[in-house]
Amino acid sequence: QVQLVESGGGLVQAGGSLGLSCAASGIIFRIAAMGWYRQAPGKQRELVAAITRGGSTRYPDSVKGRFTISRDNAKNTVYLQVNSLKPEDTAVYYCNTDPPLSPNSWGQGTQVTVSS
Repeated sequence: QVQLVESGGGLVQAGGSLGLSCAASGIIFRIAAMGWYRQAPGKQRELVAAITRGGSTRYPDSVKGRFTISRDNAKNTVYLQVNSLKPEDTAVYYCNTDPPLSPNSWGQGTQVTVSS
């Protein structure tokens, strides 16, 4: 059974930083491409960072240069460092494989709120 547990969110002022973590179990983590996603109120969930099993990364233009994804295969954990936060980054952040597993594979997410 897949379990994804996100942590590290919080309330920060614009320009601030946070470090998010996601512990994964129930998947062969070391061969899985992983992603961080976010969903803001009233919006669809979107991919904000992805990392292949080999460590290659990609980001949408909206977060490029501000977000950094990394992984520790020994700990079955994927990280997201978010810097220079903007109010529009406010959302619930989730991790999953890239592309995502089944619709019921999502964890509870971690809330990031950026105040202006």
